[in-house]
Amino acid sequence: MKSEHQHLPRLAILIDADNTSPQIAEGLFEEIAKFGEASVRRIYGDFSGSRLKSWADILQKHAIDPYQQFAYTKGKNASDIALVIDAMDLLHSGRFDGFCLVSSDSDFTRLASRLREQGADVYGFGAQKTPESFRQACRRFIYTENLVARPSTPESTAAPKPAALRPPSAAVPILNKAI
Repeated sequence: MKSEHQHLPRLAILIDADNTSPQIAEGLFEEIAKFGEASVRRIYGDFSGSRLKSWADILQKHAIDPYQQFAYTKGKNASDIALVIDAMDLLHSGRFDGFCLVSSDSDFTRLASRLREQGADVYGFGAQKTPESFRQACRRFIYTENLVARPSTPESTAAPKPAALRPPSAAVPILNKAI
């Protein structure tokens, strides 16, 4: 007997703040809704500095939990490592059908492959510069450039102006030529 309620796939959303623009958030969650329910929403980065301050309002609006990773040393991947550890913990909890990895960083290629090996769907989101290896490791990969809201301009929302009307006599030469 089938359940009356169709099961939406439960997805864990893991965002690499160091490699993701906050401008994609609205489009990101609209796109994710096509694949399932964003059950866990986490973002990783060093939010103590000014570089990631632009995420503040977006975290609240979309109920994204920030996971603070201090940058103790320049060039190290503390945020990436935390994201990978959490992804594996979430995978082994058995509560998720899939993962959305939001980054343009090739460091997540092996993570995407490992999640898929365990039967999880992996949806990648990143810039067009994202290495092919990470894109191919995902079931589907969506370019974040396609998720940025395009500002509407007054010219593009206004109806086109009709061409100036010509007197009927202007049609006579055209009709004679057609005959």
